[in-house]
Amino acid sequence: MTSTAPAETAGTSPRPEARRRVLRVLVASQVLSGAGLAAGITVGALLAQDMLGSTDLAGLPSALFTAGSALAAVAVGRISQARGRRPGLAAGYLTGAVGSAGVIAAAVADTPVLLFVALFVYGAGTATNLQARYAGADLAAPAHRARAVSTVLVATTLGGVVGPNLAAPTGDLAETLRIPALAGPFLLAGAAYALAALVLVVWLRPDPLLLARGLDHRQQAAAAAAEGAGDAAPGPDPDLGPDPERGPGPIPGALTMILTQLVMVAVMTMTPVHLQDHGHGTAASGLVIAIHVGAMYLPSPLTGWLVDSYGRTAVAAASGLTLLAAGIVAAVAPGDSVALLALALALLGLGWNFGLVSGTAMITDAVPLATRAKTQGMVDVSIAVAGATGGLTSGLVVSAAGYPVLALAGGVLSLAVLPAIAATASGR
Repeated sequence: MTSTAPAETAGTSPRPEARRRVLRVLVASQVLSGAGLAAGITVGALLAQDMLGSTDLAGLPSALFTAGSALAAVAVGRISQARGRRPGLAAGYLTGAVGSAGVIAAAVADTPVLLFVALFVYGAGTATNLQARYAGADLAAPAHRARAVSTVLVATTLGGVVGPNLAAPTGDLAETLRIPALAGPFLLAGAAYALAALVLVVWLRPDPLLLARGLDHRQQAAAAAAEGAGDAAPGPDPDLGPDPERGPGPIPGALTMILTQLVMVAVMTMTPVHLQDHGHGTAASGLVIAIHVGAMYLPSPLTGWLVDSYGRTAVAAASGLTLLAAGIVAAVAPGDSVALLALALALLGLGWNFGLVSGTAMITDAVPLATRAKTQGMVDVSIAVAGATGGLTSGLVVSAAGYPVLALAGGVLSLAVLPAIAATASGR
């Protein structure tokens, strides 16, 4: 009897074609969502400072939307585990769009409490943007996982760079709509997140996690059947499942991403406030943040190649050293030097990129398909909590000791990656 089943349920593997389609769709959604996540980075702290009249809690917006991203990471991970990447990611982006609308409403009503609640909900978009990198790796062979992750991450660059530079124009648009100018970028964020969700719902087919899981199950069934018939069981599919031999395991990967996220969010959050305190407007802040976001994502293809070629731990160690350099440059840069602060933020983004790509590869290598999405979601919770901690404490540190102290302390803290990596290497 001739089977008429489609490729994704037949014995032949549809992975190469499916992998290309999945990456194309993820790239499109990431371009859109990149613009959405950049809005809160650019003006969130400024909006809170304007509404509260103080810098003491200027880091609270970053803390809130990163805390919201922690809850969203759990939800997106669980939905993806149960139903696939498509519904999980789409739900996360739609939630981010709702949060963006709430921020606009809070700005119009001049209600700080509503602003903080809305920023918490808005954080779902940030979490979802990061969770999408795991979808890129679902169908990738272990030797190419970091490059698959990097392809998804680099797509965020376009939206992430364009978004902050639209802070001034969207502010003008907001004022014509009788909305406070600082809430303008959230108009862009809401539309971008909603469109990203639509792209995933319509075109992310086949679902990469469900397809990978189905192929894994069929491979296991074929092995069991061959064993029952007395034949030699087929070897494990190199494109599926964990590959602990390629990396140190999940704990060093999680620690690397947690530390880099904490340092990056803390310094990034207060940079627009630091610029404003020295007489610069939203255009200068938008430019610096655009350069920062570009450095966070644009080097991803190179980082992925370095991770796959030279190892996860080497690039993780490089992240700590790069973040230290960022902290030193930011600490010594004069407050009126946009160029030096832009350089510091570029190094900050690059160090974060090194840590995220290497850490993601470590996690994916070590976790089986059966529990992959749930575990990845829990890891991202820890990353989000670290970001919330960095955002919340950043305003307090700057208020008490100044921006240079915050930057230098962040750089020194990032060196904690090195002993963790060294201990792992010596234990292998």
